[in-house]
Amino acid sequence: MPKIVAIETATPHHIMTNLLFVRIHTDDGLVGCGETYYTPSAIEAIIHDWMAERLIGAEATDIESHWRFLYERCTPFGHPGAELRALSAIDVALWDILGQVCRQPVWRLLGGAAQPRVRIYNTCGGPGYGTRKQRAAAAHPGWPGYGDEGRPGPLQDNWSSFNAAGDLAEELVAEGFLGMKVWPFDRYAHKGGGAYLSTADIEEGMKPLREIRKRVGDRIEIMIEGHAFFQLASALRLAEALREIRPFWLEDVLRVDNIGTLADFRRQCRLPVAASEMLLGRASYLPLLEARAADYVMIDPTWAGGISETRRIIDLAQAHNISATMHDCTGPMTLYAGLHCSVASRNVVLQETVRAHVRTIYERLIDRQPVIENGWLLPPADPGLGTAFLPELFNPGNHPVRRTG
Repeated sequence: MPKIVAIETATPHHIMTNLLFVRIHTDDGLVGCGETYYTPSAIEAIIHDWMAERLIGAEATDIESHWRFLYERCTPFGHPGAELRALSAIDVALWDILGQVCRQPVWRLLGGAAQPRVRIYNTCGGPGYGTRKQRAAAAHPGWPGYGDEGRPGPLQDNWSSFNAAGDLAEELVAEGFLGMKVWPFDRYAHKGGGAYLSTADIEEGMKPLREIRKRVGDRIEIMIEGHAFFQLASALRLAEALREIRPFWLEDVLRVDNIGTLADFRRQCRLPVAASEMLLGRASYLPLLEARAADYVMIDPTWAGGISETRRIIDLAQAHNISATMHDCTGPMTLYAGLHCSVASRNVVLQETVRAHVRTIYERLIDRQPVIENGWLLPPADPGLGTAFLPELFNPGNHPVRRTG
């Protein structure tokens, strides 16, 4: 069995500010790729300062053993944030290696194809969504989800979702997307802190949503993203207005740090609720499910514990008769990890994509691109994840790179 001889990390500041790429090398020349997002410097330190001590010299295919060891050592520090993101990136890379060892795609190692392809929807961010350029221009620096709403132009889906929502909806319907995720009320939360939404604010936010329904009817689903900006009273007021456009779900309208309040919101709003990639690990999802606080469980495999833990969360949700959906607004390995988990379980109903990222950023990051046909994401046939980082991303002269081993 292959043994781990080195771990590399790289932060592609010139492409997407908060991504952290991970490569794990083995003694027989295999390279496994993983990634995570947010606080890359902190996560890089965790990986090299102590996780590498466990991994260097160990067998790469002992994935569950490594997962348990690293998880049990990081949880005494408190509820894991950066630690679990570090573990997630490592776990994805180890599954990539296992697939290469077995000469099989990861989805086959997870039990084979429970569904032959996966439905996708488009999150309406533009090419600069989450990138350095947007962050530099952001009115609220420190989190790339804030920032300007873009400008007119190809794939400027964020701008279009506010200013040309009907045109955008028609374009997405023509491409076969099941749904479009938009956040027309964020600007009012920024203005008022999320505790109060005026009637005028709600009416302005409803205009693009009504335009979508007028132009394409029910040929596309509308997902409402709340980015956890609202308090209960304002969220309920918002939900009352949104019933008109029949949203597929309301996602993270409230924060998930009080499951009881979220469950109360779900009962009162009478609309489907999705929550939440902000939860990390099974221990966080179990109270959500037990409280019946969500209709869809949203999971990010490069945050929640890697492919290993994502599969367990999917099964946990299925035991509660709650569908899962995969989160992705970051890098390509997140999309690929979610795809493999989705193919291997019928309980996954949708995979999130950002078409602007797929078509403008991915070619600068990976050697094989995802295959999307008429609104469906197809599973890769190549061993492992089915793609790999471009080698030049790990050239020290381009951006910060660190290696242990």
